[in-house]
Amino acid sequence: MKIATIGAGAIGSLIAAYLIEQGQDVTLIGKSSQITEMDQKGLHIRGVRGDKNIPIHIKERLDQPNDLVIVATKTQDLEEALKTNQEFLKEANILSTQNGIRADEIIADLFPNARIFSSIVMFGATYLAPGRVVHNFEGSWIIGPLDPQDFPLLEAWQAVFSKAFSCILTKNIKGMKWLKLFLNANNCLPAIVGKSMQDTFKNQDICRVSLQLWHEGWDMVTQAGIDVVDLPDFSVERLQKLMSMPMDQAAGIFSSIMVNLSKEPLYGSILQSIKRDRPSEIDFINGEFVRLAQSIGQSARLNEKIINMVHAVEKTKNFFSEEDLIQNTKEFIG
Repeated sequence: MKIATIGAGAIGSLIAAYLIEQGQDVTLIGKSSQITEMDQKGLHIRGVRGDKNIPIHIKERLDQPNDLVIVATKTQDLEEALKTNQEFLKEANILSTQNGIRADEIIADLFPNARIFSSIVMFGATYLAPGRVVHNFEGSWIIGPLDPQDFPLLEAWQAVFSKAFSCILTKNIKGMKWLKLFLNANNCLPAIVGKSMQDTFKNQDICRVSLQLWHEGWDMVTQAGIDVVDLPDFSVERLQKLMSMPMDQAAGIFSSIMVNLSKEPLYGSILQSIKRDRPSEIDFINGEFVRLAQSIGQSARLNEKIINMVHAVEKTKNFFSEEDLIQNTKEFIG
């Protein structure tokens, strides 16, 4: 297979590097600063698979057709990246990797003749600088077609991807993406206080805020009648069980999970964008619960509050204290 990966951040770099390591023909599409660094030094990855440096074939834009184009930008950067590379995307096989559920709609609107596939990334990575990435933890790469007729094509891709990742195929990728949205919905809180996931969720009062975000989001999903589907390592039942516990008990369990998520500091996608002075994907994560609430004549006030706090951090470059976060959300926590 000839593969291109658009986006040289944490996930795009990791996917390209590990596939190259397994002998695949992969071109990474990145920015000029990333190209300069990786052309000279390759990609340095440290983390759960050790410390390694992998030579990378990197360019500023697509310049030829590929069997598959993996799009690994953040959702807020997706349209610009697609338009920059549109010449070789019009009838391509495109695989999205973004959090949230909007990316596939954006791709389909721009390229109605492309064959679009969607995926959920369950492994974690942190972008440190051009050519430097931390692989925080392992996890599955779940892939599914938007058109069920395209499912057979995925079986060939699975054979390739499985050399580098645990690759799982699904016929209900959208239902799984709704559950993944809940897992991403707590990325906003480290972004507000400017700390790692581990340091943020040591504070069980902040864990209560995260659990309440889940409660509010689940109310919207339930009222809208959305089919939420189990992920391989996280089930709908597990989410519901945590939400049904007394808040103090659930906060303690949630805190333990998040603090032990990675040996390396894990900052979450939203804070990583803020640290790079880039707009974050908050409107495509917690914002999805707000949009859903509006579509059914409801409101998701806690998620709205959190979105506004993240945008305040983006604008001012000043983080809130943990105490400020707790006080600003106190009215929503039972």
